[in-house]
Amino acid sequence: MPAHMLQLSSSYTTTTTTIRAPPKGSPQNEGEKLENHPFYSEEDIRPEMKDDIYDPSYQDAEGPRPKFEFVWRNIILMCLLHLGALYGIILVPTCKFYTWLWAYVYYLISGLGITAGAHRLWSHRTYKARLPLRLFLIFANTMAFQNDVYEWARDHRAHHKFSETDADPHNSRRGFFFSHVGWLLVRKHPAVKEKGATLNLSDLKAEKLVMFQRRYYKPAVLLICFILPTLVPWFYWGETFLNSLCVATFLRYAVVLNATWLVNSAAHLYGYRPYDKNINSRENILVSLGAVGEGFHNYHHTFPYDYSASEYRWHINFTTFFIDCMAVLGLAYDRKKVSKTAVLARIKRTGDGSHKSA
Repeated sequence: MPAHMLQLSSSYTTTTTTIRAPPKGSPQNEGEKLENHPFYSEEDIRPEMKDDIYDPSYQDAEGPRPKFEFVWRNIILMCLLHLGALYGIILVPTCKFYTWLWAYVYYLISGLGITAGAHRLWSHRTYKARLPLRLFLIFANTMAFQNDVYEWARDHRAHHKFSETDADPHNSRRGFFFSHVGWLLVRKHPAVKEKGATLNLSDLKAEKLVMFQRRYYKPAVLLICFILPTLVPWFYWGETFLNSLCVATFLRYAVVLNATWLVNSAAHLYGYRPYDKNINSRENILVSLGAVGEGFHNYHHTFPYDYSASEYRWHINFTTFFIDCMAVLGLAYDRKKVSKTAVLARIKRTGDGSHKSA
């Protein structure tokens, strides 16, 4: 893919901002770590955003971690959901074709609400969206039921800024299960609350749509994530209520959750690190398949301001394809993209040698 997207004629202007090369004065010693010497200044691509950039100055406090404090409500609900999803797997062969299609489309739209919405738009500000697209993404995000955008973005920025420390909500150094789902079943580590409170979330607070969703999130989730996907197959094409509930709702929701969680767990533990061998996040193609493009995680943590979250744009990355389609329609614009020159320079300096150009 070329570094620039062609500008397409539309009622709106479509733009792409690109980092072309490191600024003067960047370290050239390949042994130097990014943590000590930023490879290039974020001001070149995204001046309005700083709180998702890794902060190497933060270190975990010495001494034992506090004991886990279980959140039994979450544990019980998560067990019930997955039991319903497992039963849904048994029921899949008995479902009508339209129910399968409905569940898949609901899964795909829910995924975009996380990837294109909560993640790339609101957490990282990697592109900008017109009101119709923001409305779609806030609706899709509510379908996904993974906390409202404000809370999701707050936790995700903390995950990037304090990655692999106790201030990271799903610190992968605490094991696969903790980073996958365990972090949702226990009270947050005090460091997560302490450092999370230092983040600048003024952009989210100023977004009326985000705060509207936060205000009405619980009833909206009940309607959009549970009632609607159950009633539509049952009412419109005569699916059984049990199939509608267990397949279109429980199974579909569990799949969306686990696909997202794999980005926190598997993509931090298994795979290559072609862009920065000094961080835990990794390239995991299987995760990218399930999470509609979010598995290129070593790249993403190296360049969190890239709207594609990948060097390769559309390659196993439906989310980038979706954003680019929205740009053609004039609904997405100012997409931030790191140039090939900057990527290759970073690969040479801190990569693990697994990149095809190495």
